[in-house]
Amino acid sequence: MAPVKAGEFRVTAEGPGTVSVAGTLNFATAANALVAMRDAFASSDRNTLDLAGVDSCDSAGLACVLAALSEADQGGRRVAVRHVPAGMTALAQVCGVEPLLR
Repeated sequence: MAPVKAGEFRVTAEGPGTVSVAGTLNFATAANALVAMRDAFASSDRNTLDLAGVDSCDSAGLACVLAALSEADQGGRRVAVRHVPAGMTALAQVCGVEPLLR
């Protein structure tokens, strides 16, 4: 898999149950990232979101992840989040939404 360039993101469906996000989740990429996550979670067997590849995230990126999780939950599917980067965790703490990433 080719590395993600600065300012870009990639969403891939890896294995039977995991959606992986890599790169930058920010104001410039969040809308497209949400669409890509929505498409990746369209398969009902995907129940894990792996954020290990996220190298930077702002509030729009965090909102994107939370929206994807909320949409899955509204569709009756609980998605587990793995490998939340420290920066995203810190931002979620400041915003008071850290429990939603568990």
